[in-house]
Amino acid sequence: MKLFFRFLTLVAVFAMSLADVAPAWALTSRIKDIASLQAGRDNQLIGYGLIVGLQGTGDGFRASPFTEQSMRAMLQNLGISTQGGQSNAKNTAAVMVTANLPPFASPGSRIDVTVSSLGDATSLRGGTLVMTSLSGADGQIYAVAQGAAIVTGFQAQGQAATVTEGVTTAGRVPGGAIIERELPSRFKDSVNLVLQLRNPDFSTAIRIADIVNGYASARFGGPVAEAKDSQEVVIQKPRAADLTRLMADIENLIVETDTPAKVVINERTGTIVIGSDVRVSPVAVSYGTLTVQVTETPQIIQPEPFSQGRTAVQPQTDIAAEQTGGRVAIIDGPDLRTLVAGLNNIGVKPDGIIAILQGIKSAGALQAELVLQ
Repeated sequence: MKLFFRFLTLVAVFAMSLADVAPAWALTSRIKDIASLQAGRDNQLIGYGLIVGLQGTGDGFRASPFTEQSMRAMLQNLGISTQGGQSNAKNTAAVMVTANLPPFASPGSRIDVTVSSLGDATSLRGGTLVMTSLSGADGQIYAVAQGAAIVTGFQAQGQAATVTEGVTTAGRVPGGAIIERELPSRFKDSVNLVLQLRNPDFSTAIRIADIVNGYASARFGGPVAEAKDSQEVVIQKPRAADLTRLMADIENLIVETDTPAKVVINERTGTIVIGSDVRVSPVAVSYGTLTVQVTETPQIIQPEPFSQGRTAVQPQTDIAAEQTGGRVAIIDGPDLRTLVAGLNNIGVKPDGIIAILQGIKSAGALQAELVLQ
């Protein structure tokens, strides 16, 4: 009995050791999370409208004459005469209205719209968008928008100071547009499904085709998928299959994803993103910074009493130079954790790490693509 329990303990330890050495880079995702349906893309809509009800923060009619023209045209359409006199009330603003028409949208459903000022309005807070038609690239009207605009930014102004937070000349109208026309193409009329990878990669595209063919062989008796390139996978519709149910089954299949090794650097914000497959050949790195500080402390020289002299300013400049760092460290990155630990051991800030990564790439030791933003 003791031997039996000892055998079970050894088996458990061996299983734990195998789990520890399992590749950490083997990541799996659903097809719906890494690819999108070509027939299910969004369509952009645009329109021109007016926002009314502003508290004196709208367009000035002199600086934005199109706002007054649009307001007069709107009132005339409502049967109100606008002959004679000019209005100076700044409670109206001309805006561009944009929205994304989701795929398979049906008439009567609502979508969000974004409003952005065209003139010299200072804020759209508290305004209401009047009825605005939204057109697509083909010139057809697909939705009509109207409703209260929500602006997250604010502005407070006094005689000697002004405080502004966020953007006050753009906002959103949640659910403000009603779809009036559906798209001409229908999902049921398609003869095949085209999946587009969000991150193009040949290995991932081949794996998606293999997984789908394995499912189709067991369900329909033959393969139906083919990887056209690194971004598109075409799936032919079987005769006995319902296209909606087929897509629902395919999008939940699990695929092992793969991505190229990349290092993304944003020098403006100091952001560094290192992919899991980034490797660095053994290389020695030394990083040192030279700081030069210049201090101006002018001296005021007063003349002696009854000397009829003038007060003078004598410049005085102090210059101090300080050099830090300079130690040499060996970086060997067979995996991501070792690479990050090696960079942290040098003890530099993100701007220094950016310079080090650029130098390693120039030396040919960085086995990844370096993307500068």
